[in-house]
Amino acid sequence: MKKIAVASVLTISVIMFSAFVQNPKEASIKRGKEVYDNNCMSCHQENGEGIEGSFPPLAKSDYFQKDPKKIITVILKGLNEEIKVNGKTYNMMMPEQSYLSDEEIADVTNYVANSWGNKSKAVFTPAQVKAARN
Repeated sequence: MKKIAVASVLTISVIMFSAFVQNPKEASIKRGKEVYDNNCMSCHQENGEGIEGSFPPLAKSDYFQKDPKKIITVILKGLNEEIKVNGKTYNMMMPEQSYLSDEEIADVTNYVANSWGNKSKAVFTPAQVKAARN
């Protein structure tokens, strides 16, 4: 009887603890929103829709949905070429944001890849950013 009681208490404790612990992807997305708000929102706007003709949308962006890892490269190295996003041409210069830490870039990549209609199964990590940095 004691064993059943102990097992029940342990099971309930695990269930309650897991309800309070955020999964790693959700936690990264939450941190990424803060990075986005502080570093990206002024150009790409609060809703990720950008400014037509000037700053491409990140929301429902076919440019990034084909290869979400591109987000890391663009953040690290910037962009200075003509691109097509959702059928519209953008020829703008985005400066590199390499001053951001590997964790900040992974977090904002997870945020962008999972916001405004974007759905990525991948979870981007600081190790991936570090590898792309080199």
